[in-house]
Amino acid sequence: MQLSQLAPLPSDLPFRIVSKTIGQGAYACIKKACPLQEENPVFAVKFIHKEYASRHGRISPRQLQMEVTVHKHIGDHNNIISFFHTGEDATWRWIAMELAEGGDLFDKIEADEGVGEDIAHVYFSQLISAVSYMHSRGVGHRDIKPENILLSEDGNLKIADFGLATVFEYNGKTKLCTTLCGSPPYIAPEVISCSSRGQTKGKGYRADLADIWSCGVVLFVLLAGNTPWDSPTENSYEFSEYVEKNARTTDELWQKLPPATLSLLRGMLKVDVDSRFSMEDVRRHPWFTRQNKYLAPDGRLRDPINLATSMFESLHIDFTQDPLAGSRNGSTRASSAMEIETGNDFETRLSSTQPEMQVGDMLMDWDGPTSHLAANAISSTQPMDNVSSTQSFLMADRLEDEPSMSQFSPNPSVPLSRTQKAQKFHDIVPARPLTRFFSTWALKLLVPLICEALHRLGVPVPTQPPVSGTDSSAVIRVVTKDGRMCMLQGNIVVECVTEGVLEVEFVKIKGDPLEWRRFFKKVTVLCKDAVYKPEY
Repeated sequence: MQLSQLAPLPSDLPFRIVSKTIGQGAYACIKKACPLQEENPVFAVKFIHKEYASRHGRISPRQLQMEVTVHKHIGDHNNIISFFHTGEDATWRWIAMELAEGGDLFDKIEADEGVGEDIAHVYFSQLISAVSYMHSRGVGHRDIKPENILLSEDGNLKIADFGLATVFEYNGKTKLCTTLCGSPPYIAPEVISCSSRGQTKGKGYRADLADIWSCGVVLFVLLAGNTPWDSPTENSYEFSEYVEKNARTTDELWQKLPPATLSLLRGMLKVDVDSRFSMEDVRRHPWFTRQNKYLAPDGRLRDPINLATSMFESLHIDFTQDPLAGSRNGSTRASSAMEIETGNDFETRLSSTQPEMQVGDMLMDWDGPTSHLAANAISSTQPMDNVSSTQSFLMADRLEDEPSMSQFSPNPSVPLSRTQKAQKFHDIVPARPLTRFFSTWALKLLVPLICEALHRLGVPVPTQPPVSGTDSSAVIRVVTKDGRMCMLQGNIVVECVTEGVLEVEFVKIKGDPLEWRRFFKKVTVLCKDAVYKPEY
């Protein structure tokens, strides 16, 4: 059930809604809108159900107002989601803002591999530019993490979600924060040790220095495809070793980093806040000031097509890997049971200030396989092994332009048809996530296979998934913990996109985009017999 179905949205809005729900969380839904008398520009509107926010999110009307006030106070910057307008009635608070049509940045980065040094430098430079500007306005974000780092249509970075942002400096006066907030792998250690807990008042921390720490972790993730630790506490072996060895850790992830980045990372990730790098220190560092072929003097992308191509071709799934083998992060652990629904009508939910992908009742409007596959496609009710070579050829022809197919090739590449027509970043790297595969298995065979894969990964599943021969779709709801013990929530949507062809899409609702891709890869490899892998 969507929130907008529980209570009607305000009727006197100063804009026109032009889409159904494109994102939804526990107490907020997101829709596209445009001016009343125009078709453009299109922007995002976040509708917050005030009662739900108070009941389920413990977010008071004052906190909602603070989010609006702080976001509005920040002003305009190329790498920050712009605030447009706000309003409310008895039920809803709405916030109109810039639409980040490029989706998650980290959805386009390979888990455990990261991106090349030049690409990492581009997005780190844009991140620092945005955060520096926020700090110049006296605002600390306090929740810098991949989930809140989005892309514009042209591939430039955009910081989003100011629900935890705070004004730490005003009229020349600086205040310390005492609220414990943030995501464990990205949070600064002093946020944990200096925050108030219960009746015990913490001594406080500087929001700007906490942001610098988080930016350092983001840089590490860009380069390594993984976080350096679960949390900056003694409970984390990696962090404890980092502290004990004065940042000269033996961890293999650190060993793989470009040598020029080490002094920058160590400066930003100083546990002692008095010796931690300031923003000025970061901006003067030789690695930060290095020349970059992708970065224009104004801080925007100079060569978005080649950058997008490099990112796209780094996404790869190796079917020879053992997804059950022990990893640095340990195994996926479930926090609650999954649910499964079948039929033609289902909903998916998002928890974000921006659409991460098209979802829910927009399903058949997705710019995906249905626009590429012919209506008279092959028909198959059996696994791919039983499909004739002629049918395989037809399948390959119809999926030739599907971007997600590249990752299953031994040598991932951008389809020639996309390269020839490419003019913008999104022409190479689509906003629609690539966490999907196709199959010619029947639904009643494919869903149990996926559930068995989840079971092997430690995620509880129904013992007898209720899928009948007449169903055309199914949704497996996933609620689990990732390798860092942070919440990971989403849906595995299985739908018939044309006769005999099923699409299996992994739709993230909440959690780290890199962790979600890691989860997708493990399930996909376990289901490799059902995954359509054309010959290249």
